Amino acid sequence: MSEDTIFGKIIRKEIPADIIYEDELCLAFRDINPQAPTHILVIPKKTIPRLADIADQDKELLGHMLLTVKSIAEKEGLSNGYRVVINTDEDGGQTVFHLHMHLLGGRSLSWPPG
Repeated sequence: MSEDTIFGKIIRKEIPADIIYEDELCLAFRDINPQAPTHILVIPKKTIPRLADIADQDKELLGHMLLTVKSIAEKEGLSNGYRVVINTDEDGGQTVFHLHMHLLGGRSLSWPPG
């Protein structure tokens, strides 16, 4: 797993993204290959390759990211509901090894996914 990913380049503004939120801990942008009418990625600025790599000291960061997801969902008008997904490792569907949360909404989402 490479330390530098496309998300690291987005954080450093080396490549463009449709950024809709940013603070000192995380950044949110629209997915370039949306799987729902609203598909936003929320990523930590701290490099954490995957959910399996989080540590006790990441509790506040992860809580902050979830509160950010909630706030963005409200601003996006997802009052009928939404889904938050974290893919972990290859079998979990993770393709970019920088922890990220998918916020999906704007349509009825079926279950089970994939």
